[in-house]
Amino acid sequence: MRAVGVVLVLLASLLSPAAAGATGPVTAKATATATGPVTGPATSPATPEGARHEVTYDRYSLSVDGERVLLWSGEFHYFRLPSQELWRDVLEKIRAAGFNGVSLYFHWGYHSPAPGSYDFTGVRDVDLLLRTADELGLYVVARPGPYINAETSGGGFPAWLKTVAGRARSSDPGYTAAYRDWLDHLNPIIARHQVTRGGSVIAYNVENEYAVNVDAAYMEQLQQQARADGIDVPIAHNNCCNGDLANWSSGRGAVQIPGVDDYPVGFDCRAPDTWGQSEGVTRRLRDDGPVYAAEYQAGAIDLHDAGYGACRELTGPDFMKVFYKSNAIGSGATMFGYYMAYGGTSWGWLPQPNDVYTSYDYGAAITESRQLTAKYDEFKRQGYFATTVAPLTKTDPAPAPVPADPAVFAQARSNPDTGTQFVLVRHPDRRSTADVATELDWSTPDGRYRVPVRVNGRDAKVLVAGYDLGGQRLVWSSSEILTHVGVSGRDVAVLYGRDGERGSTVLRYSSAPTVRVLDGAVRASYADGDLRLDYTHSGLARVLVSGGGRPPLVLLLGTDETAARFWRLDTDQGPVLVRGTALARSAAVVGDRLVLRADTDRAGEVEVFAPVRRLGVGGRTVHVRRTPSGSLLGALPGPEPVRLPGLTDWRHRAEPPGAGETGWVTADRTTTASPIKPKALPVLYSDEYGFHQGSVWYRGRFTATGAERTISLNAITGRRGVYLVWLDGRYLGSAAGGTESDAEPVNPDPGRGDFAVPEGLLVAGRRATLTVLVENMGHNDDWTADDTRFKQPRGLFGAVVRGSTAPISWQVRGSRPNDGERGPMNAGGLHGERAGWHLPGGTGWGRPPSAAPPGVSWYRTAFRLDLPRGHDVSLGLRFDDTTQRSHRVLIFVNGWNVGQYLGGASPQRDFVLPAGVLAEHNALTFAVIATERLPGGPGPVRLVTLGNHRTGGGR
Repeated sequence: MRAVGVVLVLLASLLSPAAAGATGPVTAKATATATGPVTGPATSPATPEGARHEVTYDRYSLSVDGERVLLWSGEFHYFRLPSQELWRDVLEKIRAAGFNGVSLYFHWGYHSPAPGSYDFTGVRDVDLLLRTADELGLYVVARPGPYINAETSGGGFPAWLKTVAGRARSSDPGYTAAYRDWLDHLNPIIARHQVTRGGSVIAYNVENEYAVNVDAAYMEQLQQQARADGIDVPIAHNNCCNGDLANWSSGRGAVQIPGVDDYPVGFDCRAPDTWGQSEGVTRRLRDDGPVYAAEYQAGAIDLHDAGYGACRELTGPDFMKVFYKSNAIGSGATMFGYYMAYGGTSWGWLPQPNDVYTSYDYGAAITESRQLTAKYDEFKRQGYFATTVAPLTKTDPAPAPVPADPAVFAQARSNPDTGTQFVLVRHPDRRSTADVATELDWSTPDGRYRVPVRVNGRDAKVLVAGYDLGGQRLVWSSSEILTHVGVSGRDVAVLYGRDGERGSTVLRYSSAPTVRVLDGAVRASYADGDLRLDYTHSGLARVLVSGGGRPPLVLLLGTDETAARFWRLDTDQGPVLVRGTALARSAAVVGDRLVLRADTDRAGEVEVFAPVRRLGVGGRTVHVRRTPSGSLLGALPGPEPVRLPGLTDWRHRAEPPGAGETGWVTADRTTTASPIKPKALPVLYSDEYGFHQGSVWYRGRFTATGAERTISLNAITGRRGVYLVWLDGRYLGSAAGGTESDAEPVNPDPGRGDFAVPEGLLVAGRRATLTVLVENMGHNDDWTADDTRFKQPRGLFGAVVRGSTAPISWQVRGSRPNDGERGPMNAGGLHGERAGWHLPGGTGWGRPPSAAPPGVSWYRTAFRLDLPRGHDVSLGLRFDDTTQRSHRVLIFVNGWNVGQYLGGASPQRDFVLPAGVLAEHNALTFAVIATERLPGGPGPVRLVTLGNHRTGGGR
């Protein structure tokens, strides 16, 4: 483990399945089955006795061994977190939020640096990733593409695929041979982790948002290959759009469970309070399959450089309440995939250049630095409800209660077996901020009632009636259910509402029960079998109800905020509740002791509802007392302070333009698989010469005539890319790279730059050298399944020396072969990268100059971390320079490219330093590309603390 002192006890303990207290998502034995139409084999190879389970589905939901499952999953990209140790951390946080599943894209280009070459080791060990999900009991929706988009370079395609003949995302033979090789390596890994073999993969998603320029044979062949490779769980697809585009619900290439992607408030984070007209309700695409919200908006990419804080506000708790609850009740969906639960970092050269920069925080519930947000709290409130209240897995539309005031909208569903009713209340116009209090005329399974409700601002509630809450009968409540558990013969239930709002709950008893208000102000009345409790949501009220022919009930009535402080954890002795910690990761009942793994961000109370008399947290016994609620109450310390070193004693190395005589390749190709043809030969596209990531140097030599006046260049780099030009060592200037060209000459001059030749620089009859540095910002996605988009060239597109007809002989040099530990996307083709200057160690570093010339300069310092043990500390690197200087910085920590600071070209100033790449002693190296003279080097930078938690792991 490299993260000395950063994760320590936390990560060491996380590697133990026993410590996690997880038993896996299913336990019973059955035979593997995937119902519905399939193409190809639907059976799996023999597996050990006791490991097989049955996955089926109908129009309501998935079922495992006959038990219905509401799949509540969040998206996680392992390739955006280059630390195996931290995968478990994030997956545990996803689980703790109430998610019972995770959606996982698998990135072809991340694993394949060259045709036929695949790497599934280290940070690309997806078998370990799936084992971790298995151990944590998280269902997995496996999404292997071959195309994934995900705002990643090439949409997940390897860059070498751009040189393969035949249209990508089609049944063309060239592409088919390439993707089959990828899936032949990946599918067997996924197959052995299926629920049907005792693992966690419950569904397999073919392709991604495949809606235009479609090829039905391709979709059919993908499914045939999956079945042949042992995939026997249901096959799904995420349809991108409404309307008449392909959704693969019928016909050739149809999948068993077609889903819908929906981003109802879009991606303009500049206006976080502005919601459009979108209903945001997932469509049913097949009558014989469940409704699947395959990708539902849980954040946004920052298309307009507003910053991810604004994206988090746009898709914050109000949005989640209104749209998520409207979707669940409006469509009856029982399969959900929220994009993203954790965004992470597009480190190295992972970003798709036209949409994102280094950070892929996404405004997600878990920040890029792994911190929990108000969105996380709302996910927990809804997720606990969705995975606790079992009748929600099978519902039909039902008559809705009638609000006395039409300014409130009501919609209902009911379970046909139990009669349980679910009623959504909100404003008719989701965008309304009005405050309306009214009553519902509600015919519940237990009688007709007038139920008070209030919708204040952008809010929505899912109210429940006719529900068997453990051993209790909930007639109705105007408060929402968080969760409930049974502990030592008692039911413990948590209900909540917005602070200051009134609430009422009615429970059915055969005789008058005894009601004891333990805390808070709650009024109780009993008549005709109904116990009615009235209260105002404020803090946490506690009521103990006993007698009346039912088990005792501890009813906890909280606000949104107090409800979010509860954690529900599964143990071998049943679920338990924990309150007060910043995070509760897992629990285990060992004799009369609850062994809890939890994080604290401050000193405070810890309360547990569990069948125990003692409590241990982080390997230490916690002094506790028994409360009137039957819980154990104790106290936990907060984290110790973090002291960070300053970044001083910088060293420097210069990289002259085109430095070094090794690694150059003659650029002499005359053909290309790209539909975008060069302006003149030879083809100078960097991918044609095997250089796919980052910067590329070009060197063109010609015999001067002395009449040369202008160097005219075109370069395609993707958004925010630049290129720099020298002639015989004299810097001529820079230009912005183009984003794309067209197969037809609509855009004949992408990334055009004209550079004047200095008077007297070239002498007739002498050899001249034109040197160009092109920074490739990544590769276009292929959302439209159109090679004109995906196979856009990178590098020089055209070069003309005006005033001369002398031929130019070109050489090109780019990135070295794959760095085995860090992968193919870590480093580009700067001379310093090829020479290993970004790696720790090495000599030849001197004092920085007062100003660096235009071009490439390298800066290095070292720092030592002395972080408190038993803590999870998240660190970042902050650029404090607010001036608009023309430079960009590649940031390397211990050889890992953790991002690119682009100055005024992006809003990002903070760069997360993943704990998995840090050590006690660290090398911080900058490759600075400046388009102008750069006084003072890269400017002031410092280490900052982005999160600090005391976290205990041992027993």
